[in-house]
Amino acid sequence: MIPVARISAAIEVLDDIIGRRRPAADALKDWGLSHRFAGSKDRRAIGDLVFDALRHKSSSGFAAGGEDGRAMVLGLLRLHRGLSVAEVEARIAGDRFAPAPLSAEERAALSEDRIASAPQWVQGDYPEWLAPNLSRVFGDSVVEEMQALAESAPLDLRVNTLKAEPDHAARELASELGRQAERPALSPLCLRLPLEPERGEPHIASTETFLRGHIEIQDLGSQLASEFAGARAGMQVLDLCAGGGGKTLALAAAMGNHGQIFAHDSDRRRLAPIHDRLARAGVRNVQVRTPRPATDVLDDLEHRMDLVLVDAPCTGTGTWRRNPDAKWRIRPSSLADRNRDQDLVLETAARYVKTSGRLVYITCSVLEEENSDRVSAFLAAHSGFEPVPPGEIVDAFEREAMITVGAAVRRLDLGLMMTPRMSGTDGFFVSVLKRRV
Repeated sequence: MIPVARISAAIEVLDDIIGRRRPAADALKDWGLSHRFAGSKDRRAIGDLVFDALRHKSSSGFAAGGEDGRAMVLGLLRLHRGLSVAEVEARIAGDRFAPAPLSAEERAALSEDRIASAPQWVQGDYPEWLAPNLSRVFGDSVVEEMQALAESAPLDLRVNTLKAEPDHAARELASELGRQAERPALSPLCLRLPLEPERGEPHIASTETFLRGHIEIQDLGSQLASEFAGARAGMQVLDLCAGGGGKTLALAAAMGNHGQIFAHDSDRRRLAPIHDRLARAGVRNVQVRTPRPATDVLDDLEHRMDLVLVDAPCTGTGTWRRNPDAKWRIRPSSLADRNRDQDLVLETAARYVKTSGRLVYITCSVLEEENSDRVSAFLAAHSGFEPVPPGEIVDAFEREAMITVGAAVRRLDLGLMMTPRMSGTDGFFVSVLKRRV
């Protein structure tokens, strides 16, 4: 396909996403099935256009004076890819598959600096209804924080210390991929592959480094959240919402395979991939507790755990770099539903924490309603728990990892927050609570 045809295809897919309010991946898949002549490079280029337009949906549409797929693409080319109006016109012209030429209204809109006077939710590319919620978290920095959350994310990998050393894994990966991974300052175990749009994202799961269990795909923020939990060799640990096992694997490595981790999830389908991942990573101290009908598979763990990890269900606002279409599908009812889920899972988790044990609450959300508010409500109802000061959590991590976190991790009253702007990670919240009695 020629470039102009890719632009037309992206507009078509975006209109489908907007009109049917469906996930971008589904719309792109359906477009590919009905246009089988499009090659892999064409599909990747169209997907890049679609996802970039969704990242910047509000600002791009505002710049072009519209809200449909065409306005999003025109505004993206002008505002975020730095093309002049003449270059935008040239980019969409010259072929029978090209979009219609710019109208006088579109040309006038693209010629103006409309963003400077736009509302904050337009400048920051987030849903208007969430403006009060996000301003509550970020205050005067909300636009800068949300613009960072609208950028593309790098690919982060965690070195599995049960099988490899970071330097060795980095050399292995460089040999296989022909490119060097960066080493973010916040972690000795993270290998980061920056974006290279012209090459596309490497298929890490097919590399020998991955297949031998030397690395796992995991955002640096998720890695740090696992470290802040403070799992150590010999502990009894329950990962209550283990899902596919990403944090379970990180906890097992931190414990050096000593002690016991119980991995559970209420949805057995989410838990299914964990078995193969544990085997590949060489993890030997995890017992998977798969849910069974009419059976409490965790009843023998009550009040026995040194550490209970709650990777809570949430709206995923912290992952918008990776799932840009999700931010336009979130609704107030979704937030209310997740709040109920979070309160329930915290209530459940408290049953398993022993006296002097810790309950670690993690979300990939930046909303106070899912973070500090939920912890505050839990503490109000459970006087036997108290928050571990966030500074104490950071100090312990810095001593162990021999790293200075500085301002990269924001210390709140009831927990820690990471964001793309501050820490170069997805958005995460971590709160550690200790059981006194």
